[in-house]
Amino acid sequence: MSVEERPAVETRPEWAALAQHRDRLGKTSLRALFAADPGRADTLTAEVDGLLMDYSKNLLDAEVVQALVDLAEASGVRERTEAMFRGEPINITEGRSVLHVALRAPRGTRIEVDGADVVEQVHEVLDRMAAFAERVRSGRWTGHTGRRIRNIVNIGIGGSDLGPAMATQALMAYGDPSLTLRFVSNVDGADIATAVRDLDQSETLYIVVSKTFTTLETLTNARTARRLLLEALGDEAAVGKHFVAVSTNADEVRKFGIDTDNMFGFWDWVGGRYSMDSAVGLSLMLSIGPDNFRAMLDGFHAMDEHFRTAPFAHNLPVLMALIGIWHNNFHGAQTLAVLPYSQYLARFPAYLQQLDMESNGKRVGLDGRPVQVETAPVVWGEPGTNGQHAFFQLIHQGTKLVPCDFIGFLRPVQGQLPDHHDLLMANFFAQTEALAFGRTADEVAAAGVPPEQVTHRVFPGNRPTTTLLGQSLTPYALGQLVALYEHKVFTQGVIWGINSFDQWGVELGKVLAGRIADELVAEDPPALAHDASTNALIGRYRKAAGR
Repeated sequence: MSVEERPAVETRPEWAALAQHRDRLGKTSLRALFAADPGRADTLTAEVDGLLMDYSKNLLDAEVVQALVDLAEASGVRERTEAMFRGEPINITEGRSVLHVALRAPRGTRIEVDGADVVEQVHEVLDRMAAFAERVRSGRWTGHTGRRIRNIVNIGIGGSDLGPAMATQALMAYGDPSLTLRFVSNVDGADIATAVRDLDQSETLYIVVSKTFTTLETLTNARTARRLLLEALGDEAAVGKHFVAVSTNADEVRKFGIDTDNMFGFWDWVGGRYSMDSAVGLSLMLSIGPDNFRAMLDGFHAMDEHFRTAPFAHNLPVLMALIGIWHNNFHGAQTLAVLPYSQYLARFPAYLQQLDMESNGKRVGLDGRPVQVETAPVVWGEPGTNGQHAFFQLIHQGTKLVPCDFIGFLRPVQGQLPDHHDLLMANFFAQTEALAFGRTADEVAAAGVPPEQVTHRVFPGNRPTTTLLGQSLTPYALGQLVALYEHKVFTQGVIWGINSFDQWGVELGKVLAGRIADELVAEDPPALAHDASTNALIGRYRKAAGR
């Protein structure tokens, strides 16, 4: 039975069994669960390749975990996984394969799409990227005036920005200190203006990332960058030495003035939010070098193989997905807080927002009918310890249930200060303990707190957390982490019966924006035909602009 033909998830006996387990546990506390099972901290953990996942501080027990695993099995997760790895067109609304796993498959692996070995194609592009990166990093590639490239500006949006921007910051300790990396995505002119205002154009390389080379925001920023370059250097020939493209549209790239020899391609079977390990990551490779980039790909691949082969009861992405479903669908949690205790991972929550919410923010199933269960959570977060002094108050003592993923590392990144890392990780461990177990009124009173303040200082506990504890934030570890969340999102999409690989929700606004853009600047616009509110707002804008 195909996934599309399976009964709706809420009609399955496994779903009903989970509802019974929720009722069985009722108001059982994490204090009680730990007291009843001294081995809980050992049994409710999973580990692969130095990455530990401790999920013992979640509102579940071994019976719930088994029931969740049964749900994954009955939902066809294994079959859908194999279909993805085989290159079948599981993105059914667009008729495309979903093969980000091919981007990190080792050389010599064979995965076919339409009879062609895509892994061989991937490594051809990786080799071209590596050769180009070495030329730039060594100084052999120079700008139009013969000066060495010292600044890299990546121009993209969505997955063409979030992935490489996040990873470049995450792996800053591995970056070439002689290179300045900037990322431009917002069509707000302040973004590109602030990104380039202190850069010498004669030493700046722009990477324009757009599969079609027609993305409105990206091309608007790219044309502005082109104008700034020409104003500084005064020669059209300079464009070919200061711009490269990550695209598949050779005609448009050529029209822009970029030599197509300096165009790096990718494929329809790579979704934007899954593309940072493709040519979209060229800026990252320029920063950290080809060897570190390939080490990151190795981390991706190791997690891919774990996800594909490990039993569900010990499978990190599957367990994370199931825990999320448990909270989302059976406990009414609307959000997921991602809390990396690493300043280098400051952009990781934003990256996961797109990965999770664009993938699974769907209301229609694979069969075209509205789904009857909650799908993607709202993903948010900030690095620890900053978040502790901002929104942790709500997580600890607020009225909303906010499951949290805590991400930390045993050793600091090279060059960090060890005493700082000790304090950072002390907070990391303390927060998961406090959220799980809280502090009772008796414990507060015993600490000498005045009676009138006791209720204010009670922490209810029972706030669920999952701890991801790695060795150190290396390129390999980053690859592991990103692939972990990719496969978590995929697993949840399979269970909910939705397509995690299209994004029609971004289309309507883009269509309307194109229409309104003309209406904002037209000398004699036709009568506006929007709703009364939008018409009035457009009129106010035109009046302010003197049109």
